[in-house]
Amino acid sequence: MRRVLIAGGSGQIGSALISSAPSQYEIYAPDSDYLDITSSESVASAFAEFRPDVVVNAAAFTAVDKAETERELAFAVNAEGPGHLARACRLHRAPLIHLSTDYVFDGTKASAYREEDEPNPMNVYGESKLRGERQIVGAGIPYLILRVSWVFSSVGTNFVKTMLRLATRDLVRVVDDQFGTPCSADDIAEALWRCAARPDIREGERLLHYSSQPTTTWFGFANAIFESAASLGIVPSAPRLEPISTDQYPTAARRPSNSILDSSRFQALLGVPPPGWHASLRRVLLAIAEAQARHGVA
Repeated sequence: MRRVLIAGGSGQIGSALISSAPSQYEIYAPDSDYLDITSSESVASAFAEFRPDVVVNAAAFTAVDKAETERELAFAVNAEGPGHLARACRLHRAPLIHLSTDYVFDGTKASAYREEDEPNPMNVYGESKLRGERQIVGAGIPYLILRVSWVFSSVGTNFVKTMLRLATRDLVRVVDDQFGTPCSADDIAEALWRCAARPDIREGERLLHYSSQPTTTWFGFANAIFESAASLGIVPSAPRLEPISTDQYPTAARRPSNSILDSSRFQALLGVPPPGWHASLRRVLLAIAEAQARHGVA
């Protein structure tokens, strides 16, 4: 039985990894009190205790706007943390699977971003995640870095849950000039387990993009959320949506206008087509509704 250490097990992707773990893996997913990736001592202790065969880093500082004012913390988690994990992986001869982001790009490309495109992050979050990638690449270990975008789930904080909180409003204004592909944490977890099962993960050095289909905007995603939630009876009716430009919705951190990732290399490697996010969205909405019913939330 292969031993898999998961950092960030309480997050969106980490939770999905734990709940979908195949039976051939023994999972160790301590909370941050026991595995603080910003501390080399904490990482060394977790590795010595569990002796992992594979390590998955799903831990991240994902508050994009807050990162602008909490730069030191963002870099500690997103840059130094992966470095600590990579060096421990080298010592224990374990491959590292790491989650990164579309925000390493500036969004100025006219087509989908490929793995060989030069990163140029436009905010602190993207800078910190790119630094984390480079810490891993420079560590001299087998690794898989998987860049993902617009992650949503039934747990944690994400766009789907934000939209549901706004469902009682008469009008919701949503940006319609930023393009990307929403990705379900469950779909990402399934993809990661497929990667972990490959025999060559112990030797390879790979950077891959993972994406769903079809491409949309935040406005298009919001419209799909409300339509699906209303059809499932999760919200009584969909509010009126108004598309706006990025300039009409200023934020502390700049966002790329193009977050579309070309996942053809990943599809060829794993032999699977990209998932459709509409079906995944419906499953996530049902999971949210079930959780609310269990806790007596209207």
